[in-house]
Amino acid sequence: MNNSIAMVAALAAGIGIGSFGVQTLHAQAKPPVYMIEDNTVIDPEEFAKEFAPLARESLKTYGGRYLGGGSGLSVDGDPPEGRVVLGQWDSVEQMTKWRHSPEYTAARAMGERYGRFRIFAVDGLSK
Repeated sequence: MNNSIAMVAALAAGIGIGSFGVQTLHAQAKPPVYMIEDNTVIDPEEFAKEFAPLARESLKTYGGRYLGGGSGLSVDGDPPEGRVVLGQWDSVEQMTKWRHSPEYTAARAMGERYGRFRIFAVDGLSK
């Protein structure tokens, strides 16, 4: 009987310590990196048909996530020059690997026939 109580107490303590450890590790995770594109589109139809699907697929392949896109809205200052896209990455290294990947390099070469690109990265904040 005493062994059973000790076993249950040890199990409960282990679960509590494990939960605390997982919570601590989760809190220490690196913040995301956000990618902001301001793309000046010269030929919207071809840009959407030929470039955009390849770019989206390459981004997903390399772990990025699209969060939004569109014409953008100026809240202060000059408006965006073109189509604005917001993406999220787990790290700058992950984003850089995508940017220099064969898939995106091929898509970008095609996309440059239909527009000009400006891409920025900013660090996210820890939770």
